[in-house]
Amino acid sequence: MKIYTKFGDTGETALYGGTRITKDSLQIEAIGTVDELNAYIGYANTMIEESDISDVLECVQNHLFSLGADLATPASHSKSAEIRITGDFTVTMENLIDTLSEELPSLTNFILPGGSNAGGLLHLARTVCRRTERCVVRLSKEVDINPEIIICLNRLSDLLFVVARVVNNRSNISEPIWKT
Repeated sequence: MKIYTKFGDTGETALYGGTRITKDSLQIEAIGTVDELNAYIGYANTMIEESDISDVLECVQNHLFSLGADLATPASHSKSAEIRITGDFTVTMENLIDTLSEELPSLTNFILPGGSNAGGLLHLARTVCRRTERCVVRLSKEVDINPEIIICLNRLSDLLFVVARVVNNRSNISEPIWKT
């Protein structure tokens, strides 16, 4: 199988089911931003040595593929119900946030993104996640989307914040404090 199809050479691409839309549509922007987020998480994961954190990030990456498929499937498609993500992964992320937070010192100040290389990349991924969320919220005003996507992205940015803090903490790297 060849990697190129030439179907996108005219500036259009296909949603699941074959509906063609332009590559500059907000829907494709949202799907592409999910892909960008996934790539940042994968890049950060190349720097993670702790298997529990690496497993969490890989699980997130797999879920982001499902989330992207959900975004790429029109609500009118006959299989759309099968592709929709549910709140299950959001609950999983909440449990992870609670568990991982137990090993962290309480926040008494705002922290600056940074720390270790992996921690810094996870903070960058968190900001891409927030941008993805904003893009999907805009999209939801134009297209009927699964509302669980917005909830999932909101919780994912929280998880990425906590994971960045855990990575820095386990590396004995101080979190830079915001100074006014």
